[in-house]
Amino acid sequence: MAKHKALDRLRRESLRPAKEAAAARDSAAAPAADADHPADADDELGLVFMCCHPALEPAARVALTMRCVCGIATGDIAAAFLVPEATLAQRVVRAKRKVRQAGIRMTVPATADLPGRLAAVLRVIYLVFTAGHMATSGPDLVRRELCEQAIDLARAVARMLPGEPEAVGLLALLLLTDARRAARVGDAGELVPLAEQDRSGWDHARITEGERLLEAALRHHRPGPYQLHAAIAACHSCARVSAETDWRQIAALYTELRVYEPTAVTEANRAVAVAMAEDPAAGLAILDALGTDPHLARWPQFHIARAGLLCRAGREAEATLAYRAALSLAMPVPERAFIIRRLAAIESPA
Repeated sequence: MAKHKALDRLRRESLRPAKEAAAARDSAAAPAADADHPADADDELGLVFMCCHPALEPAARVALTMRCVCGIATGDIAAAFLVPEATLAQRVVRAKRKVRQAGIRMTVPATADLPGRLAAVLRVIYLVFTAGHMATSGPDLVRRELCEQAIDLARAVARMLPGEPEAVGLLALLLLTDARRAARVGDAGELVPLAEQDRSGWDHARITEGERLLEAALRHHRPGPYQLHAAIAACHSCARVSAETDWRQIAALYTELRVYEPTAVTEANRAVAVAMAEDPAAGLAILDALGTDPHLARWPQFHIARAGLLCRAGREAEATLAYRAALSLAMPVPERAFIIRRLAAIESPA
């Protein structure tokens, strides 16, 4: 049933907003892929592998799968890619056209073909989780159903390819990150920064499982980006209080991550770790060198991180401009309220 529904989406020439909403509702209503429903996530994972056809461009594979299989709205996918929505929509349209013109058969690939599509599949799962972990608009900071969907898919791919350390590393990353979900939002629905979270509210069962999976992945001695991301998440999870976080280790891990993901986002995250390990000026020097990157200009977290470091450096006027740059972009209500509170604190220090 799920396969036919996804194929129908792929064959359509256009997807109206009402159908987008219906697809999202269908995804949210689907039962979780746990011990009672092990086949659901496996079936959906087969569709993900199916859409990640090597004849399609890598970015198009991911966009098409997120849109047509996972039912994520075009605007949310564009936010994950840090590109305009129109650009992302064109990628999806071109991918559909390629499928038709090249006569690509949308069938679940043979077992021998799975490893060749693994990188794109893992990227899809990671971006689905990202879309749930940090919503780009709306009243909620977190979209629980997308987080759980991504974790179910990660479990399914780890079962399908148990010898792939990056598959196991991705599952570890999602569990370690999602373990903080409940503490990220306060009683009034407001965003709670990592340093201010009540760590007793973290899901320590998921942290234990995530750390165990990370250790298992690392024993393969085949490092990769998701294992490094998971190691960074583990540095946060093993700190009893924020002050005990090993920021020097996190900065070193981000330096290694640049080998696999030499992107401006990786460098921006490294800048924050460097600032925490050394001083705000060191981090700001890195962020300022990235300031002309057009992708980062569309990423609210870049401006929020820069504003926070500017505040720590005593440069409140510049921090105000950075916070206002973030406010000019789409973001969920809790994050917007967080920035407004920060601005109020700067403008009314008493």
